[in-house]
Formats: sequence, C-alpha cells, structure tokens
Amino acid sequence: MAKRKIIRKKTTVAKSKASPRDRKTLASLETLADGVERAARRKREPQLDIPSRTLSNVRYSPRKRIIEMGSNINQRHLFNLSQAKAYMQTILIGSGCKKLIDQGKTLSIRGLYYMLKHKIEGTKENTFEEQSDCDPIIEDVEVMLNSLREELHLYADKRGDMVGNITIIDQGDQIDCSRMGSGGYAIPSIVEPEVIKLDRKNCDAKFVLHVEKGTVWQRFNEDKFWKTHNCILTHGAGQPPRGVRRMLNRLNTELKLPVYCLLDNDPWGYYIYSVIKQGSINLAFESQRMAIPDARYLGLRSIDLERCDLSPSVMIALNDNDKKRAGQIANYPWFLKKRAWQREIARMLKNDFKLEVEALISKDISYVTETYVPERLSAKDWLD
Repeated sequence: MAKRKIIRKKTTVAKSKASPRDRKTLASLETLADGVERAARRKREPQLDIPSRTLSNVRYSPRKRIIEMGSNINQRHLFNLSQAKAYMQTILIGSGCKKLIDQGKTLSIRGLYYMLKHKIEGTKENTFEEQSDCDPIIEDVEVMLNSLREELHLYADKRGDMVGNITIIDQGDQIDCSRMGSGGYAIPSIVEPEVIKLDRKNCDAKFVLHVEKGTVWQRFNEDKFWKTHNCILTHGAGQPPRGVRRMLNRLNTELKLPVYCLLDNDPWGYYIYSVIKQGSINLAFESQRMAIPDARYLGLRSIDLERCDLSPSVMIALNDNDKKRAGQIANYPWFLKKRAWQREIARMLKNDFKLEVEALISKDISYVTETYVPERLSAKDWLD
C-alpha cells in the first residue's frame, strides 16, 4: 500500500520572508506534528519525548563554565489517562506557536493562554483552567524543540531597565541609552539580533554594572554613575527575566564588555549571581546564549558591616529557609571548589545575618555610588 502523502497547509507568511530563526522553529514544529501523524497512521500510540528539567538532569561543564542539560527524558503518552490532557495541551501550545510564526506576530504568555483556552468538546473541562497550567507546558515545548519562547514568538512582561553610553537599534528605531531621562530604556522580553542590533562602534562604555533592584538602579541613574564611570547600568527587578539575561549575555559576548553584579549579601543574591554566571536549571539547554561565565560578584559582602562601619540596625537575621538555601548554594559544583565563595557563605552563616545593598544608605544616600562601588572596582575586589 502506497504511503499517504503528508499535505501541510500553506503558511500565511511566505517562508522566504521569514527569518532563518523562524524557518528553523517552524521546521521543528512541523516535525513534531509529522511524528504524531505517523504514529496515528501506523496505529501506534503517539508519545512525546521531553527532556527532564530537573537538577538531576543537568551537569556543570568545567571547560565551558556553564550548566548543560543531560540526556534524561520524560515520555508523555496520549493513551495514558494521567498524561492525556498534558499531551493534548503540549500539542495545542505547539499549534498556537506555529500560528503566531505563520502570521509574523508575537503574543504574551498570558495572551497565548487566553487564545488556547476553550471547553473540550463533549466535556465540562477547559483546555487550561489557569495560566499556571499553561506556563510549564510552554517550557516543555521550549526544551522539546530546543527553542526559546522568544523563538516561539512569545514574550513575558518587561522587567528591567538600561541606561548608559550605548546606542542600539530597536526594530529600526535608534535608541540612545544616554538620553533616556530618569526612566531609562525598558529592556524588552525579546532582544534577539533580529529585533535589537548592537554595534561596538555605537558603544563607548567600558563595562556593565548590573544591580539587583530597580530602587538601587534609580540611585545610580540619578547620580549619573554611568556617565562618571563610562558604563552601562542595568537591573532586572530582582531575579532578572530572560530578556535582561540575554541582553547582558550579548553585551558581554558581542561587545566584549565585562559584567559586574551588585547584589544583596544573602542566599538569594548568591543565587541570582549563579543564574547570571552559569545559567539556570530550567534553561540549561540555552546556557550558551544566556550565561556569562566571566561575570563577577561585586557585593555586598559578609565583611561589609565592619568594613563599611554600618549601623547594626541594618542587619537582617537569617531564617531557617535562608540557612538551608545557603547550604544548597555552597554545594553547587561551580561554587564547591572556590575557596573564596566557601569562605563568603561560611562567614554569612557565622554572622547569622544578611545585608541588602540598601543598607549602605545608612552611611550616606550616595555612599554606594560615590564610595562603595568605585572602591571595589578600583581594588578589583570581587568574587568570581
């Protein structure tokens, strides 16, 4: 019996007009759909092989100095009652993303949730009850296709700003980040080269200073730290979102700018640094485009209460969760053999308190911009 020819619908946007990245993502989505059809025609149970996004399935590469994903997979079966809905949701997400790429449009992950949410025919169930049901499936599709959500034409809320001596091209618009006023340039969720163009000729900055919080970034911006010290100043409103991490990566790899991180002296500041430097577990398959192995931790430090003669009132007692998290971070393979980091974490635990960057305000409103960071940079006093 002759094989049935697979006929695909023509895309709305001609493939010749699509970017190479879009063509690659479309090919991956179509391969996924073809696999489902082939299994059905052969009367076999359709299944999806999804790489495991767990700590046990990532490894640290000492040579590359980044986290990489292992080979373990989780199988998702259509005919398994406990997996059937998740299987359907996975295919539905893939179909929705293909539609976005075909039409040359992007959508927020919240928007995709609403676009795909509907009653399943013959039941009282919805395809997705809450967005929290949809988000992990999006991550499954990302890792299964080896594509970032930005390549699936999805974006998250913007969280993070940038200011400094650099001019970029954002979708054809020239943006001078030294003339952005008090608000700065809002770093978008999608910062790939097709959207944001960087050119070393349009960058006078010598380095990037990434601060943890927007409130601290505002102090640096108001004090024109980026102008005085000829740098680019960024923040990610805490744990930096993908757009900010990818922008930092591009500034480092494409423009060869050193990246320094001014973070809180607590396990969560350490973790943020770890994610920026080595990558994260969920995005281990994309550490090459996200991680910055040469990033340096600039502060705060466990010795700063005495070194900076801070008021005891700025101390925040460690709770049990802080102590547990510190122990976990100390055992990360990329920190385990670094004596300076082991001493830093041990000192914090011995102190039994943590310090936020804002604690430096107890010295002077601009102490962090006029004294603390300049002195740390001048002395090359950072952790690697």
